[in-house]
Amino acid sequence: MTAQLEREIDVIVIGAGAVGENVADRVVRGGLTAVLVEAELVGGECSYWACMPSKALLRPGTALHGAQTVPGAKEAVTRTLNVAAVLKRRDHFTSNWKDDSQIKWVEDTGIELIRGRGRITAPRRVEVAGRDGNRYALTARHAVVLATGSTPTRPPVEGLEDIQYWTTREATSAREVPARLAVLGGGVAGVELAQAYARLGASVTLVARHGLLGMFPEQAAELVAAGLRADGVELRLNTGTRSISKNDDGSLTVLLDGGAAGGPEGTGPGSGPAAETTLTVDKLLVATGRHPALDGLGLDSVGLAAPEGKHLRISTDSTGLVHQAAENETSPWLYAAGDAAGRVMLTHQGKYGARATGDAIAARAKGELTGEPAPWTAFAQTAYDHAVPNVVFTDPELTNVGRTLAQAEKDGFRASTVELPIAVAGSSLHAEHYDGWAQLVIDEDRKVLLGATFAGPDVAELLHSATIAVVGEVPLDRLWHAVPSYPTISEVWLRLLEEYGL
Repeated sequence: MTAQLEREIDVIVIGAGAVGENVADRVVRGGLTAVLVEAELVGGECSYWACMPSKALLRPGTALHGAQTVPGAKEAVTRTLNVAAVLKRRDHFTSNWKDDSQIKWVEDTGIELIRGRGRITAPRRVEVAGRDGNRYALTARHAVVLATGSTPTRPPVEGLEDIQYWTTREATSAREVPARLAVLGGGVAGVELAQAYARLGASVTLVARHGLLGMFPEQAAELVAAGLRADGVELRLNTGTRSISKNDDGSLTVLLDGGAAGGPEGTGPGSGPAAETTLTVDKLLVATGRHPALDGLGLDSVGLAAPEGKHLRISTDSTGLVHQAAENETSPWLYAAGDAAGRVMLTHQGKYGARATGDAIAARAKGELTGEPAPWTAFAQTAYDHAVPNVVFTDPELTNVGRTLAQAEKDGFRASTVELPIAVAGSSLHAEHYDGWAQLVIDEDRKVLLGATFAGPDVAELLHSATIAVVGEVPLDRLWHAVPSYPTISEVWLRLLEEYGL
């Protein structure tokens, strides 16, 4: 028998992924009560279908290849992965798609959990169709937070709606490796999963409308392209996809526009017009981007509606307060965090923003915060505008933080770059024929870093030092005194500063 349960609580968080958990945690730490509303698994996309399983699929291949690049080790290792063992380890890192440990953390933290689908019905009001059969009518004293993550964007390809295809969810949770896999999309998810499945034994073709990893400098993206080609991934770049159809034997035919095979912009080894215009594959992975998961949340009830034919997007202030809702409220109450806010769709950045949002809600409830906080203070998500760290976990890895040169110039900085191959004693010891590249973006007026990019095996461990330098606006003449240990790959810092003229 269905019951209507009415409740009043300080903060309602819709979405119990990593971002929602962090908002609720900080709210409770601030002395307020919080409820998490979640329709699926507590822990969200990153824990079960994104960051954790994809990295678990990638790491064995990277470890094996790393051993094969060091004489003495390469003679001792097999040259193939054990697929069953890789998938079993992946299952371990997803807790076999069970959220018992996450639920225990929620309960131990003092957060209430309601399993079900939440929908806003009026300002501060959320109705939940509970999985227990009850309906919950919740009222928030202080805030409702949208932490619903993002969802894949389906490209306008003829026939795609008529077939079963993989999104990142199916790719990261698959029980078998397909013999032939086509990947649509040259972004982070596309290149990571293309390499993971190639190393697990699939014949992989990656199709991208433009080049690979267009948000990174071309020299860095080319190293990733070379790594994919070395693993047998066929790159069909600057190539559109016209249509997809299912064959009688269950395979799929992908009709392409043509294009080029080769580097990030269709240049380099193997470039030139593609001879074939069709692919026959067993599985298709569509990884052509994501958009905030805001549909079905009842936001039209508070004046937030998507333009005709488009997905709804919202904007927030530096605490996560939704601008469009705040305009019509004397006491603003609606917040968004993580992917739902539509800023940077990275788990670690979403958790950073979530912590600031939760703290800001608690501070406003106590009267300790009015208006928008100053940059770089406890309640402001300033790093979104200056220092977002990003890692592409391919082999070689690709990392960056802060602004590229183009972004710096667009933002009005008088900027320059210094770049070098990563060729130091530490990299030579790390692997035979180590191939890497590094770039710093420098504000010439203040002589501080605006951004940094590293590409090469295991360069992700260089990223946090760059992030600290950008966030701290460390002057280059002071950064010169940060002496890198010898022999490590971090020696490239010294070489970059020397190249700049210090």
